[in-house]
Amino acid sequence: MPTASTPTHCPYCALQCGMALSPLPAGGVEVVERPDFPVNRGALCGKGRTAPAVLSSGVRLTSPLVRSGGSLVPAGWEEALDRIAGEFARVRAAHGADALGVFGGGGLTNEKAYALGKFARVVLGTSQIDYNGRFCMSSAAAAGIKAFGLDRGLPFPMEDIPRTGCVILVGSNPAETMPPALRFFDELRENGGTLIVVDPRRTRTAEHADLHLAPRPGTDLALALGLLHLIVAEGRVDEEYVRERTTGWEDARAAAMAHWPEYVERITGVSVPQLRQAVRLFCEPAAAMVLTARGPEQQSKGTDTVGAWINLCLATGRAGRPFSGYGCLTGQGNGQGGREHGQKADQLPGYRKLDDPAARRHVAGVWGVDPDSLPGPGRSAYELLDALGSDVRSLLLMGSNPVVSAPRAAHVEERIRSLDFLAVCDVVLSETAALADVVLPVTQWAEETGTTTSLEGRVLLRRRALAAPDGVRSDLEVLHGLAARLGVEKGFPTDPEEVFEELRRASAGGIADYSGISYRRLAEGAGEGVFWPCPADPADLEDPEATSELTEPVDGGAGRQDGGAGRRERGTPRLFLDRFATEDGRARFVPVSHRPAAEEPDEDYPVLLTTGRVVAQYQSGAQTRRVDELNAAAPGPFVELHPRLAARLGAAEGDALAVVSRRGRAVAPARITPGIRPDTVFMPFHWPGEGRANSLTNPALDPTSRMPEFKVCAVRVEKAAGTP
Repeated sequence: MPTASTPTHCPYCALQCGMALSPLPAGGVEVVERPDFPVNRGALCGKGRTAPAVLSSGVRLTSPLVRSGGSLVPAGWEEALDRIAGEFARVRAAHGADALGVFGGGGLTNEKAYALGKFARVVLGTSQIDYNGRFCMSSAAAAGIKAFGLDRGLPFPMEDIPRTGCVILVGSNPAETMPPALRFFDELRENGGTLIVVDPRRTRTAEHADLHLAPRPGTDLALALGLLHLIVAEGRVDEEYVRERTTGWEDARAAAMAHWPEYVERITGVSVPQLRQAVRLFCEPAAAMVLTARGPEQQSKGTDTVGAWINLCLATGRAGRPFSGYGCLTGQGNGQGGREHGQKADQLPGYRKLDDPAARRHVAGVWGVDPDSLPGPGRSAYELLDALGSDVRSLLLMGSNPVVSAPRAAHVEERIRSLDFLAVCDVVLSETAALADVVLPVTQWAEETGTTTSLEGRVLLRRRALAAPDGVRSDLEVLHGLAARLGVEKGFPTDPEEVFEELRRASAGGIADYSGISYRRLAEGAGEGVFWPCPADPADLEDPEATSELTEPVDGGAGRQDGGAGRRERGTPRLFLDRFATEDGRARFVPVSHRPAAEEPDEDYPVLLTTGRVVAQYQSGAQTRRVDELNAAAPGPFVELHPRLAARLGAAEGDALAVVSRRGRAVAPARITPGIRPDTVFMPFHWPGEGRANSLTNPALDPTSRMPEFKVCAVRVEKAAGTP
């Protein structure tokens, strides 16, 4: 056991707050503040403060489990790994490699995400790999790539937010989802700036806003177009910027002009005076930002919706300038890094495209395999889950709980149950793990060293602070053991730093270039991390010959601001200040038009449902629901509704309400508040069972990002007998 505090980072959201872990005399660790880390300056939410509770042997798995006679029973590691490898080999021989699926998680470290993608493609030979980060910010990623040529959650550090003049925060509630971030927005207002919050609910974050716009769920696209229409009509377009730094303006302008204010008011419910006020607040300062989160992104038109908000920034010259720009507030702890290095269906390490021949050659060279042996792009996350039990017969699942977190969850649970074989690696017996044929107990954040990438694109080193319990192994050890059993003896090291060194070479020259980052650099100084892209000199790499042709950044500079020695220390905190990451260096307007949600209310389902999180729980709740303090603060699901809707139903506070969609039914107690639209109800999605909100949600997919429409579907609400 180390005797000194170990600097590390919170295992939960993408803010990746700095903390330290101090050993306790009786064993285990406690969280202590780390005020030197600039993102949270020592502040932590309840989840971060209580994170060590899940390290307890009484809470987590400490032995492999195998299914025998219908029940999961303890087993040895060799037996468990032999059974997984044997089943995978059998299915592949009988049905082909694509009958094997791999489903990863946005909480896996960069090393584990990289190794998992390599394992799927090199060892299993399957194209069927994706991860739950597809449900997080894939629409923002797709829109960012279309507009800027590069996707990084925030193209600037969080410290820039208080220095801008106005922020439009669309579909984000950081007061509950990442509480330490709220201080940036409060400091913005203290400095004389303004905050506009767009959300159908008056959330805790909206309480801090200068202006709250409450559009009908699913109409964020129309709202952005209406604001752009007013910007044009009022002569607020930055014509010089548009001329010199963008392309495609005329088509985008024409699309916006079809969305006049009164028309947008009818669609969204946001009044014309509020639209005009928002335009004034956004356009009058010298700098401004738009930040989106899951609200506009988790829609069947999420890519177009984010694109419309980006168009707003481009038309006003608010992108690629100091303290201005568009950014996405990523949700999952390593949602950014998790997709950059290979566990996404269509991507190779370095954010390379799997169907790009040059990318395939480069990565195959690092891996020591024939480029032609690498499978092509596979199914997206929901499509992969939907194919379980039919085209995909066996699944390896690592760090995800889709029985609770996936849309149309009852159907997904049915598909998982229909598999020939399911293997799960997790720290706790989640609802999905409970359905598995083999469950492997794996190490947690404090028991392993590895890197994550925050919502700022800041690559961080999380250090091992204590030993894992006997009987627990790392995910890297799992992949090493399975690869050896399936005939691949080399290429899957168990040391995370060794994996990261290979990741550096694989990412070199890619959009997400980590080649100039090393564990040594990440540990230096105050441990503030390094922002990607951070290309290396060939001499910096372990094997310079492997990357000598690919160490120049593919974007021709990506408009990097921090050069020289400063850039060597921090990487690239700010993107696009000189040019965008497109071939001609210009940002691209993408013309978009409003269209309805995939499912609109009707006589049978007259109310809109939207979903989200609460401050004391995280994602599917698999870990936070095992912490007494967090459960005391948020013990279960609820249905939030307006007093007028409650009156129509004859419902009182705490009454059991049934929310019914075309996909399922959920029951939870009523929480009545005037802070939500009368045509909308809200449910948090952290719980399984009768109150499972994702039993209701719609898997309608965005055509570009393949993001499901979590944020809007049609339901009916009725009083239910009894108490949930």
